[in-house]
Amino acid sequence: MTTTNDTVSDIELAGGVSIPQVGFGVFQIPGKDTQRAVEEALEIGYRHFDTAAAYYNEEGVGAALKATGMAGKVFVTTKLRNCDQGYDATKVAFEESRRKLGVDVLDLYLIHWPFALIDRYVETWRAILEIKEQGVLRAAGVSNFLPEHLQRLIDETGEAPAINQIEVHPRFSQPDVRAYCASHGIAVEAYSPLGHGGDMNAPEVLRAAEAHGVTPAQVVLHWHVQSGRVVIPKSSHPDRMRQNLDIFGFSLTDEEMASIDALHTPQGRISGDPATNVNSQSWADQFSRGNVS
Repeated sequence: MTTTNDTVSDIELAGGVSIPQVGFGVFQIPGKDTQRAVEEALEIGYRHFDTAAAYYNEEGVGAALKATGMAGKVFVTTKLRNCDQGYDATKVAFEESRRKLGVDVLDLYLIHWPFALIDRYVETWRAILEIKEQGVLRAAGVSNFLPEHLQRLIDETGEAPAINQIEVHPRFSQPDVRAYCASHGIAVEAYSPLGHGGDMNAPEVLRAAEAHGVTPAQVVLHWHVQSGRVVIPKSSHPDRMRQNLDIFGFSLTDEEMASIDALHTPQGRISGDPATNVNSQSWADQFSRGNVS
């Protein structure tokens, strides 16, 4: 297979904004290395970049976009830190992220976690909707929200998020959350899309990889996009970056799709649980947990 940017499909979010189905995630890429990684990804053909205030590398993404002349020409997502939730704080944090990224209009802004401990995600959502009305934000969404969190946003504001970015991979595919999102017009974006090594070593994945002459990672990523999800694989190795984008030249059979779907187990989670997450995402918190260096 040969990758060109033209092969990457888009998904239209509620509200009419189109998002490239495969993006480049920069979680845990050190700030000093982010500009180089994003510039390489741009050269390979990525046109969708996912960062967050809590990754402490928005400036690196912005520097790469400026250096390549691609600011405003590619899809950029960032996320609000937990410790910045709240009506007024959200508006300040949004402007800070927009400044670091060097964009006049941000494509997608997400509440990173519900962080129900402080119970500010509804007022935070109201602030983001107001930001969107001002024309400096194209689409508003959330990350790591469970159905009860999503329903509360809808009940109290009348507007559902355009997208919910959640952990999805074969051994933890969250069918209940995905079903809720589908029934309410909320797109699903998968982070940690390859899970751990066990996902790619599953016999069902290996058989499909052999049948189609692709890698197990390409099978798993194609399983996501064939299911209609947006996906943001992360790698700082150019060869793997190319492979992660080169997933549109084959189709999985219905049987192969069903066999990978069946790998789900409720015990397969590898990230935090939205129902219990209490991390502030301050720099000290992220550093102590090894997410930044």
